[in-house]
Amino acid sequence: QVQLVESGGGLVQPGGSLRLSCAHSGSFFSLYAMGWYRQAPGKQRELVATFTPGRDTNYVDSVKGRFTISRDNAKNTMYLQMNSLKPEDTAVYYCNARHLRDPLRNYWGQGTQVTVSS
Repeated sequence: QVQLVESGGGLVQPGGSLRLSCAHSGSFFSLYAMGWYRQAPGKQRELVATFTPGRDTNYVDSVKGRFTISRDNAKNTMYLQMNSLKPEDTAVYYCNARHLRDPLRNYWGQGTQVTVSS
């Protein structure tokens, strides 16, 4: 069983930056596609960014040029660097891990709140 623990959320002013982290507790971290999703109040959860081994990173259009997803396989950790934050980025951000060879191994973190407000 894999546990994902997010951290790094908080309150930030528009234009500010935050870095989210997601620690993956299981083995073979490199065999997982990792992603960040977010859910704003009253809205459906949406994909923010993904990092699949051997493939390009992928971003939703609204964050391109502002957010950067990365991973450190030695630390079993994924990151989301968020710059030039906007009020519309306010949401709960969730970490996701999906095993590349077994789609049933799909895990979610508990979420971390990001609030962008002056």
